[in-house]
Amino acid sequence: MGLTILVIGSGGREHTIAQKLIQSPKVTTVFCAMGNAGMKKDGIQIVDIAEDDHASLIQFAKENNVDWTFVGPEIPLLNGIVDDFSASGLKAFGPLKAAAFIEGSKDFAKTIMNKYNIPTAAHRTFFDFAKAQAYVLEQGAPIVIKADGLAAGKGVVVAETVEVAIEALKEMLEENKFGSSGAKVVIEEFLAGEEFSLLAFVRNQEVYPMVIAQDHKRAYENDLGPNTGGMGAYSPVPQISDELVAEAIATILKPTAQGMVAEGRAFTGILYAGLIATQTGPKVIEFNARFGDPETQVVLQRLESDFAQVIDDLVNGKQPNIKWKQTGYSLGVVVAANGYPNQYEKNHLIPDFSTIETEQVYYAGVKEEGGQLISNGGRIYLVEASGETLKQAQEAVYKVLDTVDTTGTFYRDDIGFKGINPAG
Repeated sequence: MGLTILVIGSGGREHTIAQKLIQSPKVTTVFCAMGNAGMKKDGIQIVDIAEDDHASLIQFAKENNVDWTFVGPEIPLLNGIVDDFSASGLKAFGPLKAAAFIEGSKDFAKTIMNKYNIPTAAHRTFFDFAKAQAYVLEQGAPIVIKADGLAAGKGVVVAETVEVAIEALKEMLEENKFGSSGAKVVIEEFLAGEEFSLLAFVRNQEVYPMVIAQDHKRAYENDLGPNTGGMGAYSPVPQISDELVAEAIATILKPTAQGMVAEGRAFTGILYAGLIATQTGPKVIEFNARFGDPETQVVLQRLESDFAQVIDDLVNGKQPNIKWKQTGYSLGVVVAANGYPNQYEKNHLIPDFSTIETEQVYYAGVKEEGGQLISNGGRIYLVEASGETLKQAQEAVYKVLDTVDTTGTFYRDDIGFKGINPAG
């Protein structure tokens, strides 16, 4: 009998993870809770249990003889879902609550970085608006304001002016825009350089790096507009050298994994380092305790090894064999609802992608009505293509998007240009 796997989450990231798992000859069944209606096209079985209902998920895993569970999103990790599964005698891949805190608190992450000499931006943490405001006035702009806790990728303001910075502080500390997540803020120096995402499979002190990707956080072309969860990504990133990536693995990923073990918070799961290539080397912008979205949709396309086997080995204490493609590129573009990341439209018909041959569509904010998929979230789906060159992958994605009806939605038409034209 092959493996029976449960994936927790419902977005494009989880669609990609589940699809990659179900492609393995070692896997018989992949369940996804809650999943989304678009996943069914790939033979993924969606399960109507909320990701915060740990007891029901544990019961489901036991009743369906699930071999192990892969946790996609950050909120269940920070709610201790892996702890609860482990306490019930079940295997789950993801960090324990104490380790996931590296994403749950930016202040905690900074403390770890300071203690273990991991390069990051200069920073201060504040609870008090008046003191934070005084610090911003003293430092000047550009400056970065971050809500300490989770804010779905939207709790970061890169303030070009002091006025914008103070307005962000007011929203977080006085108007409670992000609730308890923004009751404490981290103010950072602005770092100039190319951003990139470096993810790794981690098991305690063992670090298995993935190929790097570059995400596009701003809503509109030329990196304008508000921050989002991510509007597109590509992998690898030609303008970031192999030497710089090797330096980041040595100075950031490995010391972080070792530091977490030393703190009694050993990390097992996917460690995501959001990095910036500064003139003095790579520095950390943020850590996440799980796969990024939309990086997953392009990074896992580059994995040559059997993904299910890799996770199975990590879960069962074996040495994984992880190989990445050495040539070619993958690029993905997110299609989002008009108005996202703020109030957005819903109930637009999703195009029929059944005729596309080599490209992939990963669904996120969708639901099914009358046998058809309609939009039901901010980021609706992502179209991914691979090519020998980054330009070929880019052209393939936009060719698909140019031929379908995207009424009520928008997408950036410049995903990947930084990699194609680094000086641009």
